[in-house]
Amino acid sequence: MIATATQTAAKPRWASVAPRVEELLAEFCASERAAAPRGRAQELWFHVARSLDGGKRVRPQLACVAYTSFGGDSAEACAAVGAAFEFLHAALLLHDDVIDRDFVRRGRPNVAGIYREHGLRRGLPPSEAEHIGASVALIAGDLLLAASLRVLERATTVASVRDSLAGVFHRAIADAAAGELADVLLSGGAGLSSGDGSVDEVLEMERLKTAVYSFEAPLRAGAILAGAAREEVDAVGRVGTLIGVAYQVIDDVLGTFGDERQTGKPTTSDLREGKLTVLTAFARDEALIGQQPERVREILDKAGARGHALNLAHSLVTEALDEAARADLPPALRSELTRICNHVLHRES
Repeated sequence: MIATATQTAAKPRWASVAPRVEELLAEFCASERAAAPRGRAQELWFHVARSLDGGKRVRPQLACVAYTSFGGDSAEACAAVGAAFEFLHAALLLHDDVIDRDFVRRGRPNVAGIYREHGLRRGLPPSEAEHIGASVALIAGDLLLAASLRVLERATTVASVRDSLAGVFHRAIADAAAGELADVLLSGGAGLSSGDGSVDEVLEMERLKTAVYSFEAPLRAGAILAGAAREEVDAVGRVGTLIGVAYQVIDDVLGTFGDERQTGKPTTSDLREGKLTVLTAFARDEALIGQQPERVREILDKAGARGHALNLAHSLVTEALDEAARADLPPALRSELTRICNHVLHRES
């Protein structure tokens, strides 16, 4: 049985929790693969398991930091929440790649890319092969969404805590869907050509799409699991939101100007799809629409979009750390949040 946060044990650290997160991910995928019908379904679980390799495990780390900072002492409970967030993250990445028509993730073919190649080898036309790849990726994403909720149940046997954690996950999934919807409807240059898509609207879209499930929710979940007070949970959530939006602003910069060898994803993706980002919303230049990626980069640089985005990210992390200080969050948590903020501002992938 998974230990609960109220059991007495040595306070866990990420170094001890991380291996257990990996074990839970592998064990669940192996179990589902064994239970799946032989053939295609088992093969898909093989690729799903491989898609989990290579991640930074940011969300499990955040949950662990909050959990231990508020006094949590069960490495097993912490690992279960962390694994649940990693499954959620993997699911949303699969779906996002389908929407963005990306077939590469972390420098190698993603699930959509693998099954597209299967189709091409069978002699299918490229458009049909791409459709098959995208369809399988959607199915894989659905499997991982279900996995995230199933593994989350292992974190605690306390009904009230389990309900609170489920509420955090529900809100995270719903907000991610709302953010993705906004992203889709503002893509393809629609935001620029219609006058929609201000920088503030883009920031709100990025809060919903990424910041909530990647930063706010893991911090909230860790605090809830440790038994933190409601006002503490809300405070750490606010801090997480600010850091998460800053993270996504930097992601916009890397998605346009980054090194593909470090990001593991084509820098032409957002530009090709006409994605409305903080950079393009700031430039507000309809000349961007339909241009080649190199030309778009030139226009954005000339408009000062990159510098504006970097300054915005700095302002957001400063506000986050100020909020952490005002809320008097535990010193260990504030120290770790400072480290995370520094990483967000200086990351290259």
